[in-house]
Formats: sequence, structure tokens, C-alpha cells
Amino acid sequence: MFESFYGLTRTPFVRDIPTGEMYESVMLDETLGRLEYAAERQLFAVITGDCGTGKTTTIRRFTETLDPARFKSLYLSDSKLTPRHFYKGLLEQLGCEAKFYRGDAKRQLHREIELMRGIHHLQPVVIVDEAHLLDREMLEEVRFLLNFKMDAQSPMALILVGQSELWDRLRLQAYAAIRQRIDLQCKLSHYDRAQVGEYILRHLRYAGAQSDIFSDGAIDDIYQFSSGSARLINKICTHSLLYGAQNKHRIIDDRMVKHVIQGELS
Repeated sequence: MFESFYGLTRTPFVRDIPTGEMYESVMLDETLGRLEYAAERQLFAVITGDCGTGKTTTIRRFTETLDPARFKSLYLSDSKLTPRHFYKGLLEQLGCEAKFYRGDAKRQLHREIELMRGIHHLQPVVIVDEAHLLDREMLEEVRFLLNFKMDAQSPMALILVGQSELWDRLRLQAYAAIRQRIDLQCKLSHYDRAQVGEYILRHLRYAGAQSDIFSDGAIDDIYQFSSGSARLINKICTHSLLYGAQNKHRIIDDRMVKHVIQGELS
């Protein structure tokens, strides 16, 4: 609806924006660089951040940049992930039917990985999303999984992605053995005011905007309400564009944004 009013050819503030069109902050570039290094060296990395900081979006961008001739990415996202379902999920993505018992499935996975590396020359990159929801048993299994050939090498690059509370848990003494295995840690933060403005402009340009739509005052209010959370920025901007189109306003100012926040989002 609002797309035609503002002369847009695409919808700007959506989750499925192509990765090549995303706003590239310094933080994103640094995180992608670390993840690429983890994939190359088959390291254990942990990515944490508060809600709306773009963790899953970052992972999507990362996996799409991996060379499919060199890497095989395996993705799991399950709030109730158990060791058995962990191995089952990975083996299914490799085209195998997992053995029933955990130990058998674990050995089966190691064999499949050795075949993948030896015959197809592919390095596995395993990504576990929503990792802050994993219980202690599953986190301990991660440590055992990384013990390979008498701990001389890692069988895969392993990336845990979760909310900030994941790192809070890993800092506890009970998880010291797991924490000591972590090779790389990335903490995603919210955007600052300047980045919020750049983010909005980038998404509008992707959508085909030929001129500015949000005033500086509007962006100030979007930043204050969202605290730099990409998820909230998307929501406020979308609601504001709908309100602006319905009321025939070509420029969205701070008064309109305040009205949207108070009337629809508070």
C-alpha cells in the first residue's frame, strides 16, 4: 500500500531483505571477518547479543558468503535440543539416517565428517541458533563433540548463537571447561544514532526511494524508542510509512513518529 505512495519498488523494512542489500555496519564487517576465520580454521565461536541486534540476520549473511566448493554449512535451531536430536539433525542434513543411540550417532557423525573432508574436501560449519536455551547436558555434549583424534584437531567449525544470557551462563564456574574451549567470541550491540540514520537510508535506497522520507527529528525519535534495535526500527518505520501514506504525508516527521509510537506501539 505505502510502497506506491512513496514511489518504492520494494518493501524496505522486512526480514528477508537480500543479504547483499543489507546495511553493513562496522560491527557486521568485524563479526563476518571473525566468522570467516572460524570457518577457515575450524574453530569454536560464540555470538551473543540482545534481542533485535541481528544475530540470525548476521548468520544468514555469513552462510551465504561461504564458498560451497569449500564449506558445508549445517544449521540447527531448536529450543529443546538434546544430544540425540543434535546428532540426528546434523546427520539428516548430510543425507544419513541417524543411529538410535547417542554414542553410535556421534561416531556416525564423525565418520561422515571424515568422509566429507577426505573425499569431497568440504569443511563442515555447524551453527546452533537460540543457544541460550540449551541445557547443561547439551552444552557439555558440545565439549565432548570437539574432542577429536585425542583433541589434536576439531572435526568442524562450531558456532553457537544466542542472547546475551548465553555468555552470562558460560562465565559461571560450572561451565569453565566449555568456556576454555571457545576460540572466538563476538558480542553484537545495538546501533547508535548515526547508524540508525544510515540503516534507514540504506533500506529505503534498496526499496527504490529517490529522496528522503524520514526527517532528522523522526529519526531521533525512532532511535530513542528503539534504542538502536534493528527489529524495532523496522517495526516503527513500517508503521510510520503506513500512517504517512494513509494521511498523504510525503515526509514523515517527529510528530508523526510520536503519534505512531504512542498509538500503535506503546
